Amino acid sequence: MYKTPLLRLVALLLASTLLLSACASATTALPTATLAPTPGPLELTDGLGRTVTLSGPAQRIVSLAPSNTEILFTVGAGTQVVGRDEFTNYPQEAMSLPSVGGSYGGYNSEAIVNLKPDLVLAAEINTPEQVKTLEDLGLTVYYLSNPKDLEGMYQNLQLVAKMTGHETEAGKLVESLKERVAAVDEKMASVTEKPSVFYELDSTDPNAPYTFGPGTFMDLLISKAGGKNVGSVLGSPWAQISLEELVVQNPDLIILGDSNYGVTAEAVAARAGWADLSAVKEGHVYPFNDDLASRPGARLVDGLEELAKLIHPELFK
Repeated sequence: MYKTPLLRLVALLLASTLLLSACASATTALPTATLAPTPGPLELTDGLGRTVTLSGPAQRIVSLAPSNTEILFTVGAGTQVVGRDEFTNYPQEAMSLPSVGGSYGGYNSEAIVNLKPDLVLAAEINTPEQVKTLEDLGLTVYYLSNPKDLEGMYQNLQLVAKMTGHETEAGKLVESLKERVAAVDEKMASVTEKPSVFYELDSTDPNAPYTFGPGTFMDLLISKAGGKNVGSVLGSPWAQISLEELVVQNPDLIILGDSNYGVTAEAVAARAGWADLSAVKEGHVYPFNDDLASRPGARLVDGLEELAKLIHPELFK
């Protein structure tokens, strides 16, 4: 868990960009399966354009990002993970693994080396310089780029499964995720009016809270869930929006991605100037687990389902 809203925001700004059961499951199931190694060496090109070679499916993996940890466990490779970054908080099984740091972007290289990984799985919260530092220590590092859309997320699941020997499980997982997304799409096909949605990321300054703009996972999910993202009018993926602009936009719903840090609907209503917003007057201010939208893994589908229920509850009665 992030120690402060500021640290959390910094990590989100790095991790959540897109670079630009159906609807009944609240949590993506984590498959438990036996390892089925892909024979022979694997030669792959990572997100930095580097050629990465594995002698076979990785058996000892260090994850440098919460999203990577979630992907590894989701495709069935959890027992092969021997270390994780400081901010990993899901699944619960991962919390017992040794932490290799990550606060303020700093990792403990000695701790990583001592874990004797045959694969270090980096993400876009990691810099090319960090990748090179680890590579210079003799470690095999794969840099996993963030996806641009849900299809890209499916491809990342299958790629990590290939590196870890769980291609069969990942194939079944991806099919189930696509079915769940299709179920939401089917419901949204009947929507004629899209409510406006303000997603609050960080309200340290209540007169100019941070939100997600265009080109982010949340922007994509709100749209697929039948809503209009108020933050889409902003000029960057993450930005502060003024209270004056919020009054003009007058959102139908306010979704609190910062609810894990004590922000409540009551606290929002008590802010100067917020009580007159339609969402506040109508009681349409809802808590939300931001991890479901800011981490590019299978739980994006959980986030989509939850958002769809919040934005269009009439379709889920």
